[in-house]
Amino acid sequence: MSVNPITKANFEQEVLKSDKPVLLDFWATWCGPCRMLSPVIEEIAAENPNLKVGSVNVDEQPELAAQFGVMSIPTLIVFKGGVKTAQSVGVQPKQRILDMIG
Repeated sequence: MSVNPITKANFEQEVLKSDKPVLLDFWATWCGPCRMLSPVIEEIAAENPNLKVGSVNVDEQPELAAQFGVMSIPTLIVFKGGVKTAQSVGVQPKQRILDMIG
């Protein structure tokens, strides 16, 4: 699996209606810590076919960032059954992200 761009237009279908758990990475191109976390997120996406992984560019999707109170990036949010179940801010080790997903 790859990391899918998530926008306001596809959020409901890709995240809320997903039959798999969803890991969303809120990021921006200018964010150094986001660039550090990106390979870890891509690795998690590649290794976990039962997980949908999406990325939200906060500069392009400010409404989604505001909707979930994203004030600092990178922020990771996990959704299960359309419900937010976990959230973290800042660079996290791979195992902590996997633990968040459950």
